[in-house]
Amino acid sequence: MSDLQTLIDMGFPSEKAQRALEVTGNKGVEPAMEWLLAHGDEEIPTTSVEPESNKSDEKSEEQPATTEETPATEQTAKSLKCDECNKLFKNQTEVEYHAAKTNHSSFSESTEEKKPLTEEEKKAQLALLEQKIREKRQLREETERKDALERERLRIKSGKDMLEAKKKMEELEMQKIMEQRKREKQEEKMARERVRAQIEADKAARRAKAGIQTETQAQVTSPSVTSSSSSNSSPATPKTYTTTKIQIRFFDGSTLTETFDVKEQLAAVRLFIQLKLGAHVPVFGLMTNFPKKVFKDDDFDTPLEKLGLVPSAVLIVTKQ
Repeated sequence: MSDLQTLIDMGFPSEKAQRALEVTGNKGVEPAMEWLLAHGDEEIPTTSVEPESNKSDEKSEEQPATTEETPATEQTAKSLKCDECNKLFKNQTEVEYHAAKTNHSSFSESTEEKKPLTEEEKKAQLALLEQKIREKRQLREETERKDALERERLRIKSGKDMLEAKKKMEELEMQKIMEQRKREKQEEKMARERVRAQIEADKAARRAKAGIQTETQAQVTSPSVTSSSSSNSSPATPKTYTTTKIQIRFFDGSTLTETFDVKEQLAAVRLFIQLKLGAHVPVFGLMTNFPKKVFKDDDFDTPLEKLGLVPSAVLIVTKQ
């Protein structure tokens, strides 16, 4: 807000406020306000002032004629008066300002002269104006403080909303991963059952085919042939595993054992641990003791069978 507008809001006419700022060199509200209180009853000059000698001559020439013609009972208007609050004004500018401020609309001319303010009245008005300035400053500071608090509240609320949205997205992603893992396990289980059923069918077919052979043909086979055939038979193939049992050791020393498919990646074990620890799980790593190995980020995309975690293994959860 400009100094001129501040003086107008205090109740000074705009012309006098402008004049006060010009006289005090636009040094602020307080010097202008002091000048206004000291010269509040003075008229603002609009034309150049003529020398006092010319005025006295003109008055001496015109005075006899006017004094003779003016009746003694004639009264001239010396001020303007508000009929609603009986307040006196020196000029039309003050009337207009008062009407805009109070919505009063009834004014008339008055023969009463608006008396200049005494020193006590000037001090009282100055104190009142200073009080209004302090109140406006306090109101502005309070408004700014409330605005700052409201902005901070909105910032905190926005941050909480973003965290909640992120948490929900993480939970949905975790749920999708779990559902995908369940579907994959179910599909693998069904595939194993189909393979097992096919193997059983092949075994039954071979048994049925072997039953057709006669008992005599079995007796004809000499022991030497039998021994040679057995010696020439291929060595037993190594056993293959489809699942592995993983024992997990947590930070507090507790353990948990879970069975995983050998084709699953190490990331599936990490996901299982995250679900067990809860939503606020800290960042952790995995390692083995025998042989000692700390798994890196690239290892989590590797199947368990290629990491040597078959048919069983112990994984230790480490803090990072």
